[in-house]
Amino acid sequence: MVKKFRCKLLMLLLLSLGAAGAEAQVRTRGIDVSKFQGTINWTKVAKDSTIRFVYIKATEGTSIQDPRYKANIAGARKAGLLVGSYHLYSSKTTAYQQFGNFKKMVKKKEQDLVPVLDIEGHHSGRLYMARVDKLLELMEAEYGVRPMIYTSERVYKTHFAGKKYAKYHFFIANYRRTPSVRYTLWQYTETGHVSGIRGYVDINRFHRKHSLSDIRMPRPKKK
Repeated sequence: MVKKFRCKLLMLLLLSLGAAGAEAQVRTRGIDVSKFQGTINWTKVAKDSTIRFVYIKATEGTSIQDPRYKANIAGARKAGLLVGSYHLYSSKTTAYQQFGNFKKMVKKKEQDLVPVLDIEGHHSGRLYMARVDKLLELMEAEYGVRPMIYTSERVYKTHFAGKKYAKYHFFIANYRRTPSVRYTLWQYTETGHVSGIRGYVDINRFHRKHSLSDIRMPRPKKK
């Protein structure tokens, strides 16, 4: 009788620990921001225990630089949030020009998370993949890690579903349902509310098989 009770107690404990781990995974969320969120109170944002990380818009195309980038990076890091940066892809300029813009703004030492290449859904039918590949290559060489690719399911299915991109992490936007394609991060709403941010903000969560460790920048090698 005692043995059976101990076995049952152990099983309940293991189930409890498993449920707690799963809940923690679900509750780990992040946001992505740009100038459109205005001045952010990062101290208030960081008080939300479920918000652990933030992706911040740095650049777009060849010459556009987000005017809130530097303030957002500094504020989010000071508040204790993990930060990463993203570049909004343009079909109008070369990979080298776009990378040059990103590199000027985004300092490797300030990054906790892998960089993101943002390819919006309207590129689906006319994406020049040689340019995309070169930009990914340049970003990887500079930051020492493969960038994550943010896009829509349609763009993923059209351009990224093959084995060539199997080693990349994907950040998929879908505001109606769970993505039906492979993803690491899911942008599940563009109308989220977080204390410290006026108006709407994008909110993201991980696939159940992934976590923050999958998108962390590699630690510097000891000399």
